[in-house]
Amino acid sequence: MPVRLRPATQDAVAAALASRTSADDKLLVKHFLAVLAERAPGASVEVRVPPYAAAQVVPGVRHTRGTPPAVVETDAATWIALATGGTTWAEAVAAGAVVASGERTDLSAYLPLTPTNED
Repeated sequence: MPVRLRPATQDAVAAALASRTSADDKLLVKHFLAVLAERAPGASVEVRVPPYAAAQVVPGVRHTRGTPPAVVETDAATWIALATGGTTWAEAVAAGAVVASGERTDLSAYLPLTPTNED
């Protein structure tokens, strides 16, 4: 896992969730992408949360060059809500807050990524 995508400590996550500044959102996005990468290791789906980070996850055909065949893109607030259980995958997709194209892009089996689900 790239150094930039390491899970944060539970204390850091709790503090970031409480204050939710731009710096906190950056920490939370990277933390939850790192947790997803641990729970769904692979490289068949690229999850993008601009401008903060992206991660390749989910077992399957590895993507190496050009535009990935399977992409999930959302904003930081939606990603954090998905990761913490504030919204569901179906709700976010229906609202247009998540754009998912390609195979294996339904991440509902991996969400939420709350601390109780990380262990």
